[in-house]
Amino acid sequence: MRKKQLIVATVVALSASMMMQSCIGSFALFNKVKSWNDHVGDKFVNEIVFVAMWILPVYELCFAADLLILNSIEFWSGSNPAMAQTQVIDGKDAQYLVASNDKGYVITNLKTKQVTRFNFDAADNSWSIENNGQQVKLFTFVDDTHVDVITRDGGYTRVELSQPGVLAYQQLVGVGGVAFALR
Repeated sequence: MRKKQLIVATVVALSASMMMQSCIGSFALFNKVKSWNDHVGDKFVNEIVFVAMWILPVYELCFAADLLILNSIEFWSGSNPAMAQTQVIDGKDAQYLVASNDKGYVITNLKTKQVTRFNFDAADNSWSIENNGQQVKLFTFVDDTHVDVITRDGGYTRVELSQPGVLAYQQLVGVGGVAFALR
């Protein structure tokens, strides 16, 4: 009788593992918390916070939320709600809040409150920049090795995605040549 139960349990486990392959999810919430912990302080502080977060069950709750809810949402919808990220970046003159969403990135200057958006348009496979209500298309992916990129005169040129192609584009517009779109 015991041998039969072991065989049934093995068959069920193997069948379940075959049905669930490649569907484990990204565990985005757990990984975000762990990544945050990696940058709290030096290695000793990180270790203390790590142990405290296991004792307080922060890691366990994040793992359970990923396992039971967020990974299921990711599987069925294709996006994980915990993947949206917001970071504060220290710039030369100010701090910037950078938030990612399903359309691209929203960058807010925390000093001046100016908002700039980098938007991805899936319909034509392009990235645009939006600032003060004006939108300028920066580049469009043509294929795996070429993009149409904006030039100083507002036109577009095709650039090969290689070191020589990028160098040719830099010579055409000058290093930092896209900065005119932000003015």
